[in-house]
Amino acid sequence: MKVFDNTTKKIFLASWVSINQAETTDHKATQLNHSPSKPYWDILQPLRQRLENIQVRDRQLAHRLCKAIPSQCPFERDVKVFGKTLFHIPPMCKLNPLYDEVVGLRFRALCYLADECGEDISQYC
Repeated sequence: MKVFDNTTKKIFLASWVSINQAETTDHKATQLNHSPSKPYWDILQPLRQRLENIQVRDRQLAHRLCKAIPSQCPFERDVKVFGKTLFHIPPMCKLNPLYDEVVGLRFRALCYLADECGEDISQYC
């Protein structure tokens, strides 16, 4: 099974950004980070840390994680009528605030099964 068989065929360019030399030397440039005057507290940070700290050291746990966490977003689809695409529902999984941590946990489980246990993980791809 090859990876490019299961990847999306539609690639689009969101935008181009041009940086002038004068803008890079300007010290008063706006930053995308939060300003230090505003306190920023992430309510999901403890949960993120718990997900990041889960060590996959059990074969059964790794199998359960790989079965429970889907490899692709199950909500993304094209709505077609009589062979014509009416509209496309984008992947909603990216709206999940813990998406990166959950996908990382699934990846760690897959790596454990492949590297440590020597199992074939193609069934989970």
